[in-house]
Amino acid sequence: MMAKSIKVMPKKRRGRPATGKDPQVVVRMPSNLISEVDAWSAANGTVRSEAIRRLVEIGLKAKRP
Repeated sequence: MMAKSIKVMPKKRRGRPATGKDPQVVVRMPSNLISEVDAWSAANGTVRSEAIRRLVEIGLKAKRP
Protein backbone atom coordinates (compact mmCIF):
# COMPACT_ATOMS: atom_id res chain seq x y z
CA MET A 1 0.00 0.00 0.00
CA MET A 2 1.37 3.39 -0.95
CA ALA A 3 1.49 6.29 1.47
CA LYS A 4 -0.69 9.29 0.71
CA SER A 5 1.13 12.08 -1.02
CA ILE A 6 1.39 15.35 0.82
CA LYS A 7 -0.96 17.96 -0.59
CA VAL A 8 0.47 21.43 -0.85
CA MET A 9 -2.13 23.97 0.15
CA PRO A 10 -1.78 27.40 -1.50
CA LYS A 11 -1.21 30.25 0.93
CA LYS A 12 -4.26 32.34 1.64
CA ARG A 13 -4.08 35.92 0.52
CA ARG A 14 -4.57 38.52 3.19
CA GLY A 15 -7.42 40.98 3.16
CA ARG A 16 -10.82 41.03 1.62
CA PRO A 17 -11.19 39.06 -1.63
CA ALA A 18 -11.59 41.05 -4.82
CA THR A 19 -15.21 41.67 -5.80
CA GLY A 20 -14.53 42.51 -9.43
CA LYS A 21 -16.42 45.78 -9.06
CA ASP A 22 -15.31 49.37 -9.38
CA PRO A 23 -12.35 50.54 -7.30
CA GLN A 24 -12.96 52.20 -3.96
CA VAL A 25 -12.19 55.92 -3.61
CA VAL A 26 -11.87 57.55 -0.20
CA VAL A 27 -12.76 61.23 0.17
CA ARG A 28 -12.48 63.59 3.14
CA MET A 29 -15.26 66.13 3.50
CA PRO A 30 -16.15 68.69 6.15
CA SER A 31 -18.95 67.60 8.48
CA ASN A 32 -21.34 70.30 7.20
CA LEU A 33 -20.93 69.00 3.63
CA ILE A 34 -21.57 65.43 4.83
CA SER A 35 -24.76 66.67 6.51
CA GLU A 36 -25.90 68.24 3.25
CA VAL A 37 -25.15 65.03 1.33
CA ASP A 38 -27.07 63.02 3.93
CA ALA A 39 -30.04 65.38 3.64
CA TRP A 40 -29.94 65.09 -0.16
CA SER A 41 -29.74 61.30 0.03
CA ALA A 42 -32.72 61.14 2.43
CA ALA A 43 -34.77 63.41 0.15
CA ASN A 44 -33.91 61.22 -2.86
CA GLY A 45 -34.27 57.83 -1.15
CA THR A 46 -30.66 56.71 -1.45
CA VAL A 47 -27.74 55.90 0.81
CA ARG A 48 -24.78 58.24 1.25
CA SER A 49 -22.46 56.48 -1.21
CA GLU A 50 -25.06 56.46 -3.98
CA ALA A 51 -25.86 60.11 -3.26
CA ILE A 52 -22.19 61.06 -3.61
CA ARG A 53 -21.97 59.19 -6.95
CA ARG A 54 -25.10 60.91 -8.27
CA LEU A 55 -24.02 64.36 -7.09
CA VAL A 56 -20.61 63.97 -8.74
CA GLU A 57 -22.29 62.92 -11.99
CA ILE A 58 -24.67 65.90 -11.79
CA GLY A 59 -21.74 68.24 -11.16
CA LEU A 60 -19.78 66.84 -14.10
CA LYS A 61 -22.74 67.12 -16.46
CA ALA A 62 -23.42 70.72 -15.39
CA LYS A 63 -19.83 71.67 -16.24
CA ARG A 64 -20.07 70.43 -19.82
CA PRO A 65 -20.89 73.01 -22.48
